[in-house]
Amino acid sequence: MTAQISKNKLPNGPAAAAILSSAIGSFVIGLMTTGSVISEGLKNALNWYNPAGPLSGKTGVAIIVWLLSWFVLNSMWKDKNVALQRIVTWTIVLLVLGLILTFPPVFEAFE
Repeated sequence: MTAQISKNKLPNGPAAAAILSSAIGSFVIGLMTTGSVISEGLKNALNWYNPAGPLSGKTGVAIIVWLLSWFVLNSMWKDKNVALQRIVTWTIVLLVLGLILTFPPVFEAFE
């Protein structure tokens, strides 16, 4: 009996959805961090738990957006192969922007 090698390749869509959605979530944390400095209303709205202050809402919103984007992208790409280079490029861009927006000299410039 010989082992058969499957030539069926799995689509890369689900992996691409996970990669890109993680960057979207990271970018949202940056947006919420800078946004809460710019807008007192947003800062108050993000205060979901007083001992943690607006950090609870910043991370909460980012987790919700991350999960929703992962669900939507995975639903769109579950049986497809997508251009992974484009996904990686957008992932890097969003991660860098998210990091920049959480850097104190950047968000403190809006105070």
